[in-house]
Amino acid sequence: MSIIHKTTMSPTKLELLTPWLPQQPWYAAARRPPELSRVGGFRLDDPEGEVGIEFMVVRDDAGDRPAWYHVPMTYRAAPLDGAERALIGTTEHGVLGQRWIYDGPHDPVLVAQLIALLQGRAEPQAQSESHTPDPSVTAEVTGAGLDVPAGATGAPAVANGPDGTRLLLGDGGPALQVTRVLRPESGAEPTGVRGARGHVSAGWRLSEGGEARGRYVVLYDSDTAS
Repeated sequence: MSIIHKTTMSPTKLELLTPWLPQQPWYAAARRPPELSRVGGFRLDDPEGEVGIEFMVVRDDAGDRPAWYHVPMTYRAAPLDGAERALIGTTEHGVLGQRWIYDGPHDPVLVAQLIALLQGRAEPQAQSESHTPDPSVTAEVTGAGLDVPAGATGAPAVANGPDGTRLLLGDGGPALQVTRVLRPESGAEPTGVRGARGHVSAGWRLSEGGEARGRYVVLYDSDTAS
């Protein structure tokens, strides 16, 4: 179960994200540097207990209207081989020492646990409380379930573009579309998206109060992912 240490990080996650976000192809450019606050998310456990996994939502108030960005991240005690371009930055954790923070879709541990969540084998955890499941996070798959080719999570093919981040899980396998710019939804199931057959949904706090929900991740058949 996730252990949340009540301690300091220097620099903080938001301080690391402030220069990193504008470099991403899905960031909606504003006239000023990002003005970020954390407004939601959840965690998953690494079965080995080595890698921290967080799906964070940040609100950016730098533009004419607020924007909500979904940033999955992993926290490691040492650099991840071959993932230099996915490094968000390093920070000094008050309990755990130096940590390397990565854009999560590039980390095979996060991808493996995201698949486990969609398969019903992983339980979402509260973002800020230790040993606390978060039942508000839902994962649904229609049809025959989610079958992933052996070894597909070891080196997922990552395509980062203006519509978000797509993970192709092996040759001929399914694809996961990680939503980066979140928009509140009415609660209706996705329509008009050919091949979408599953999703992970969760909430976040709105600037004017209240809460919105949306799809953090959408599952597609590989031949219909776009």
